[in-house]
Amino acid sequence: MTSVRTSPSSPLLPSAPDVPPATEALLGVYAQVGPMFVRGEGVELVAEDGARYLDFVAGIGVNALGYNHPVVRGAVERALSTGLIHVSNLYRTEPGERLAEELVARSFADRVFFCNSGAEANEAAFKFARKWSGKTFHGRLFASLAATDRPEYRKPFEPLVPGIRIVPLGDWAAVDHAVSASRTASVIVEPVQGEGGVRPLDAEWLGFLRELCDSRGVALIFDEVQCGLGRTGTLFAYEQTGIVPDILTLAKPLAGGLPMGAVLVTGGIGASLKPGDHATTFGGGPLVARVALDVVRTVAAPDFLAAVRRKGDWVGERLGALAARSPRVREVRGRGLMWGIELTEPAAPFVTAARERALLVVTAGPNVLRLIPPLVITLEELERGVAILEEVLA
Repeated sequence: MTSVRTSPSSPLLPSAPDVPPATEALLGVYAQVGPMFVRGEGVELVAEDGARYLDFVAGIGVNALGYNHPVVRGAVERALSTGLIHVSNLYRTEPGERLAEELVARSFADRVFFCNSGAEANEAAFKFARKWSGKTFHGRLFASLAATDRPEYRKPFEPLVPGIRIVPLGDWAAVDHAVSASRTASVIVEPVQGEGGVRPLDAEWLGFLRELCDSRGVALIFDEVQCGLGRTGTLFAYEQTGIVPDILTLAKPLAGGLPMGAVLVTGGIGASLKPGDHATTFGGGPLVARVALDVVRTVAAPDFLAAVRRKGDWVGERLGALAARSPRVREVRGRGLMWGIELTEPAAPFVTAARERALLVVTAGPNVLRLIPPLVITLEELERGVAILEEVLA
C-alpha cells in the first residue's frame, strides 16, 4: 500500500498555587504540561485555581462546538434517557443508521463504517482498500504508524508494517514510480495536512493523484480526521479541491468530544466487503451516534460554515500581517479555522509563552504553531487570541 504523507516571556497570570504532582498511576506516554483543568465554558478552559484559558487547541481539533454547548449537552441527555449506551453491532439501533444516512446524503459516499478513533478509521480504510483491490498487502498492525512521515513517531516501533511507502508531497515522478497497478491497493493523503505542518495541498497535485489512481485501479483515500467536518469552512475539505476520493476517514469532532471515527466509502468498495470482514465492539453505538448526528447537522448548516469561512478569512489576513512584520515568522498557511505559523526557530517555547498568557496553542512539527480553535469561536475571541500571539512573537 502506498501512502502520500506527505524564549518564554514572564507569565501574566497570577502565580498558581502549588499543584500536586501528576499521578504515577498513568502510563507516562504523554508529556502533560500546565494546570489541571476542571471545567469548560464556550471556548475557554477553567483551571482548578479558577484561571481561564482561551483554547486554540480544542482537544486537538475535537471540540468543534467548544465546551458545554447546548447541542452536545442536549444530545447526551436524550441519549442517556433511552438507557441505550451500548448494545453491540449484533443488533440494529436507530442513531447509527440515521447518522450513516446523514453522512451519505452530504458526501460522495454510499456506505459508512463507524469505529472509535481516527487511527482505527485509517486502519479500516487500508483494509477495505486491500479487500477491494485484491492486491498483496503484508501485515495488519501498525499500518497507520507506517503511513505517517514523522520519524520520531516511527523510529521507536520499527520494523513497521511492510508494504507501505512514504512518497514526498509534490514529487510527481516519485509517486508515479511508487503506485503500481499490480501491487498498490491505495494512496492515502490529507487534503490539508495537520501534524505535517498545516499544509493545504494543491488541487492540481490532488488531481494528478486522482488520475493516477484511476488509471492503475488504485483507491484514493482522503484522511480528513483533522481537516474534515467544517474545520476548513466546508463540511468536507475535499469539497474545496474538486477532487473526490474513493474512501474518506473522519474522527476528531464527529461526536462532539466523545470517541468516534468513521470511514466513508463508495458503493464499489462497499460491495467488496461482507459480514465478518471487519468489526468493532463499540463503534457506532447509540450514545455516540446520537450525539454525532446532532453535531454533524449543526456543523453542516450553511450559516455555520459561512461563519467559519468569514472567521478564517479574518485570521488569514491578520496572520499574514504578522508574518510581514515579524522576523520570527517564515510562513503562514491554512484554511478556515485551521492555521499554521511556521517559525524560523523551534515553536515549543512560544507554546509555553502563550500558555503563560492564558492562551492554549499546540505545535505541528518542531517549527510550526498550530491554531485549531473551536469553530464556534467569535471574532472578539479570535482577536484576543491573535493579539496574544502577536505579543509572544514580537
